Amino acid sequence: MSRIVYVNGDYVPEEEARVSVFDRGFLFADGVYEVTSVLDGKLIDFEGHATRLKRSLDELGMAAPVTTDELLAIHRELLDRNELVEGTIYLQITRGSEGDRDFVFPNPDEVPSTLVLFTQAKSIANSPAAAKGVKIISVPDLRWSRRDIKTVQLLYPSMGKMMAMAAGKDDAWMIEDAHVTEGTSNNAYIVKDGKIVTRHLSNEILHGITRAAVLRFAREAQMEVEERAFTIDEAKSADEAFITSASAFVMPVVEIDETPLGDGAPGPVATRLREIYLDESMKSAI
Repeated sequence: MSRIVYVNGDYVPEEEARVSVFDRGFLFADGVYEVTSVLDGKLIDFEGHATRLKRSLDELGMAAPVTTDELLAIHRELLDRNELVEGTIYLQITRGSEGDRDFVFPNPDEVPSTLVLFTQAKSIANSPAAAKGVKIISVPDLRWSRRDIKTVQLLYPSMGKMMAMAAGKDDAWMIEDAHVTEGTSNNAYIVKDGKIVTRHLSNEILHGITRAAVLRFAREAQMEVEERAFTIDEAKSADEAFITSASAFVMPVVEIDETPLGDGAPGPVATRLREIYLDESMKSAI
């Protein structure tokens, strides 16, 4: 049975889903997105994703096509219709279609935003990668300067993942002025002498929902956290490292640019934080 997806008010089989060729998401990458994890049929940190979505829309002057309550109802309907127990729900909002191609934004009062959601079933809680850790390379950060807005402009991050695959590795961290900004689809962390270090919030990185939760849980567990930029050389000499994202949760990093971290296995801080995050997130899942 094919998936049921949501397109502008309708629930349809994925084969029948249609969006205009003039949609600005297709022509200009003029859109934003969110990915919400699903565990045991429940949404993880939906409120955080909804809040960030609103911020992204506001920063771009884009109209929200539905309310937060309506958005939650759509998520739950997709969970039910697709019988999703574990995986993710992808949401995308674009500035819509004016019926032709024009660099000028259409009037939001006249041209409705496009809203699309779909489910992806996959095992994320018991990911094999979490047990062995991931290996990464560093690449230059060539993205635009408003990385705090979760836009669908993901070509360069996708290229970064392909560069990692070509090198026989799992992912890439992006580097600007010798400092790590973030991963291709995740926030980056190192651990040195028990202290967790991750880049401070600014326009230079995405304000990760999982990042916020993990740092809160870490501080509640009496772990020391420092939010500042760190260099790639500092990362290579760290005791351990990890990444966070909505679908990876807390994922240990065991190698950076061919340099093993610690004993080359997932470290105790990352391992413990993953356990805490999964446990605490399930308590508040809806």
